[in-house]
Amino acid sequence: MVAIMTRMHTDASPARRPVRQLLAASVGNAVEWYDWYAYTFLATYIAGQVFPESADNSLVPLLSTFAVFAVGFFMRPVGGLLMGAIADRRGRRAALTATILLMGGSSLLVGLTPTYAAAGVLAPVVLVAARLLQGLSVGGEFAASTTFLVESAGPGRRGLFSSFQYVSTTAGQLVASGVATLLVNTLSEGAMNGWGWRVPFVLGAVLSLVGFWIRQGAEETRSAEQRKAPRPGLFEALRRHPRESLLICGITAGGTIAYYTWTSYLPTYAELNTGLDKGDALLAGTISLAFFALLQPLGGLLSDRFGRRPLLLFFGVGFALLSVPLLHALRDSFAVLLLVQCAGMILLTGFTSISAAVNAEIFPPRVRAAGIGFPYSLTVALFGGTAPYVGTLFKDLGHAGLFPWYVAGLCLLSSVVYLRLPETAHKELER
Repeated sequence: MVAIMTRMHTDASPARRPVRQLLAASVGNAVEWYDWYAYTFLATYIAGQVFPESADNSLVPLLSTFAVFAVGFFMRPVGGLLMGAIADRRGRRAALTATILLMGGSSLLVGLTPTYAAAGVLAPVVLVAARLLQGLSVGGEFAASTTFLVESAGPGRRGLFSSFQYVSTTAGQLVASGVATLLVNTLSEGAMNGWGWRVPFVLGAVLSLVGFWIRQGAEETRSAEQRKAPRPGLFEALRRHPRESLLICGITAGGTIAYYTWTSYLPTYAELNTGLDKGDALLAGTISLAFFALLQPLGGLLSDRFGRRPLLLFFGVGFALLSVPLLHALRDSFAVLLLVQCAGMILLTGFTSISAAVNAEIFPPRVRAAGIGFPYSLTVALFGGTAPYVGTLFKDLGHAGLFPWYVAGLCLLSSVVYLRLPETAHKELER
């Protein structure tokens, strides 16, 4: 990793300060995703404190908590549009600053949410408001940081810089999991229910200030010509570039279903369908996530040398052919789950390591951030965010075996898009 960073510093223009640019995007992105995933890991504690219990169904508070999670997911397209517009009108750094402050404030709001016993219906109202703000922030973060990362890259390094989008996302997820696990194993059940569940969110607010400080020192990547040009309208990207917007949707559909299935849902899928121990499932998920993060720079470097399309086809065709046999291979075995997860992570890297570069290379700079943000976040909400629900629904209906075919079908659909996608790796990025 040190060698990669040194090489970037040598190859890129000194004025770009590539390491600082990379840190500005990556650290902030990691903090954003730490806050986003902390909610998931602590959902059971939040449910008991913020929502009223039901005499008929003890799952009602938890279901309410996950409903709020889903609401936040569907705010992401709005965030992608609004924050993307800010990035295109006022600059990438301005949008990155806004998203991390928004996430820090909303994380603090979750941490300070009153209990239902103390505030009644105001408690879930405050939590919903905080989650809506988090959804706006995460949707805007991808739009702004994707554009910023790729525009910060030196010649022949856009794929490498792009890969750090998912390195930092995975790092945030792992830290959130680690902090939650540490608190659960250290504090008593009473302390966790009383105040312990609030600690990760307050910590997230503090970390957001660190990310804000780093981003304040970053350089604006929008060109001087773009800064002088008339500001684009809010819906200009959709209105003037409908084909490119649809292209983003097609590129993302297979990638997002595979990503959320393999990085988030697979441990639960294994528990539901094989009876694997929950602890073993979570441990396999954690190990495979760390492995996944290490793969990303390699995928980015390969795309810079051989092109984006070969890696995208490696992912898409690989998942179209192997999703069903891989998911059907799962057994009540830690080793088998770990092998299946790691095999999927290798294939998935063909998409995740370069998706930021591919998306940024499709749109002109005038509307690049908003053009990426809305269709990408909408597709993630429709196919990625619903993956756990769809998989569980198939199981509930007695057709669990259909879910692997659903994943394979979407990846096949995206593969058709990849096959017709023009190669952009070795073209100069319009600024």
